[in-house]
Order: sequence, then structure tokens, then C-alpha cells
Amino acid sequence: MDQRTDSAPQAIGRQGYMSRNRLAVSLLFLMNGFVTGSWAPKIPEFKERLGIGESVLGLLILGFGVGSLVLMPIAGGFIARLGSQKVVKVTAIILSPLLLLLTLLPNLWTAALGLFLLGGFVGAMDVAMNANAVEVEKSMRRAIMSSCHAYWSLGGLIGAGIGGFLMARFGVLPHAMVVTVLCLVILAVAWPMILADRPHLAESREKLRLPMTPLPWLIGIMALFSMVPEGAVLDWGALYLKNELGASVELSGFGFAAFSATMAAMRFAGDHVRDRFGAKRTLRISTVTALAGMVLAGLAPNAVLAILGFALAGVGISNMVPIAFSAAGNMPGLQPGIGLSVATTMGYSGMLFAPSLIGFIAEHSGFAIVFACVPVLFIVVLLLSHHAVHADHAKG
Repeated sequence: MDQRTDSAPQAIGRQGYMSRNRLAVSLLFLMNGFVTGSWAPKIPEFKERLGIGESVLGLLILGFGVGSLVLMPIAGGFIARLGSQKVVKVTAIILSPLLLLLTLLPNLWTAALGLFLLGGFVGAMDVAMNANAVEVEKSMRRAIMSSCHAYWSLGGLIGAGIGGFLMARFGVLPHAMVVTVLCLVILAVAWPMILADRPHLAESREKLRLPMTPLPWLIGIMALFSMVPEGAVLDWGALYLKNELGASVELSGFGFAAFSATMAAMRFAGDHVRDRFGAKRTLRISTVTALAGMVLAGLAPNAVLAILGFALAGVGISNMVPIAFSAAGNMPGLQPGIGLSVATTMGYSGMLFAPSLIGFIAEHSGFAIVFACVPVLFIVVLLLSHHAVHADHAKG
């Protein structure tokens, strides 16, 4: 009796400490999404200020993606050496003023470097905060990855939503300054609560090279094939609705809005679903749901049904990537930073580069056939879904 009484306050205290770690990593996801979302409404001003055309702008935006893919594996190596806490703090500090720096850069070449750095540190922080979320999952013995990604989606919506308003009312430079200050405030709140994980120096020296076992790459394929459809809806959904289904300009915008709304909502619920049914079953149900939604969108006879299809796809896709990232960070015999760098690099390459290929194909075949055929990728995810069992190792 006495023993149980003595242990109760310790358990409560420990759970409170865990909750602080969860709040901190959620704030990091919110900040990263906020920076990414804040960049989107700046693109037209960026193009006009530099006096460039769409083709040059496309190459500059490609530089954003290249920066992410270059720095993500480097971040994974540093996480293995130093732990995710130190890496996420450094990358977050560097990321905070980069949008302001990009606003002040005077010419095309410096802007190209600025976009490379912005994409690079968004990606590097992404790997580090996902690795820290994996450590928090382990310490709490419960899933939190889906809700962390929900906070990223929320940050993106806030950044994109207030960006245009602030720039229209106060100007481009004040907007960038507000973004920087808000990022630093969020980081200051999260800073003392970020979970300190321990690096394994002896193991990290051995494993900083790319993993030679197939498992990380198979989970990377799961992430890749889960994110290609997300990039397709983001970049081409509105054009498909408008040009091929006759939607108005206003209605065509609802495709990605519906997709984003259901994705954010289900990510907040996803951890509870995963804790109850397990990662493998949750992934399979999510994948089948996403497949049905994308097929409905591709075969829809009108814009309203296509939007409903995108919304259903958002329900499914919402938890596929978080489960893949949790599995990547919990693979036996591999440091979380290394597994996550493989999964995030492969996953985000699908979101960043596949839409360009999709655009080329759609130019010759139309978007309807693309959206109807993209779900074939989900069949591969289903075939690999048994590897999602590693995501449950976080619960110990």
C-alpha cells in the first residue's frame, strides 16, 4: 500500500514530463509547417521582384527541393552522432530568419542560394523533429506521430492563410519580420521542453554511411508512394477540376482545401486509431481508403464528386506517412536519424519531383487518367504494409 502510494506521484510527475516533451515536439512541427506555408504566398512577389518568368521560377523552386534532399541525409548523420535534440535546435535557429533573408536578397543568384538554404533547413529540421518525435513515442509508449504531422499541417494552413493578408496590409518585409519573430517565440517556448535523447557514438560512426540492409529502403518506398499522390493533388488538383471537369475558379480551389482539411482532422485522430488497432492494420485501412478516394477523383463525372474523392483520399493518406516515419525511426539495429533520413528523403522526393513528371504525362493523356492510375502506387504500399509493425515498437 505504502509502496503504491509513494510511486503514484512519481508516475504522475513522469507523465507530466512526457507531456512537456510532446508539447515541445508538436510546437516544432507547427513552426516548420508555418515557415513552409508562409513561403507559398510570397511566390508571386518573389517572381515579380526578380523579374523572372515561369520557367526560371520553376528552376528556383526546384532548388528548394534539391536543398531539402541534400541536407536531409546530412541531418540524419548528425542526429546519429549528436542526438535529435541538438540537431533540431540548431536547424530551427538557422531556419527562423531564412524567409526574412530571402526577402532581402537582391538578385537571381543570391535568391537561388537563399531558396536552396530555405529548402535545405526545412528538410533538415524535418528529419530532426521526426527523430525527436520517435524518441518521445518511445518514452511515452504511445503513438504521437500522426498528431505531430497534424500540427505541421496546421502550421502550413496558418502560414498560408495570414501571409497574403499581412503582405497586402503591411508589405512584404513586415510579413517576413513577423514570420521570423513568431518562429523565434515558438522556438523559445519549446526549447526547454525538447526531449534530450542520447547519441550512440560508437554505433553512429559505424552507421553514418547509407544502410546496406533492404528494410530502410522498403519503408522509404512506402513513404515515397504515399507522398506522390499528395504532391499530385497539391500541384494539379485545381487544374484538373477547372480544365477537365469545368469547375469555376472558386470551386477548383476546394479540391486541395477538402484534401487538406480531412488530412489535418484525421492526423489529430490518427494516434488514437493507431494505438487501438496497431500500425499495420491502420496503414492497410488507410491505404485502401486513399486508393478508393483517388480512383473516385479520377473517374468522377463532375467536379463535386472529384472533390469528394480528394477529401476521401485525404482521410486515407493522412496517417500513411506518419506510420512510415515511425517505422523508419524504430528499425532494429539502425539509428533513428539514419532510418528517418532515408524515409524522409525518398518520401519528399516523391512530393517534390513526381509532380513534374505527372505534368508531362498529363499534357499528353489528361489528368483524369493520371489520378485514376496513381492509386496503383498504393497497391505497392499494401504489399509492403507488414513492415509497419516496426512503428509499434515505439510503444515498447
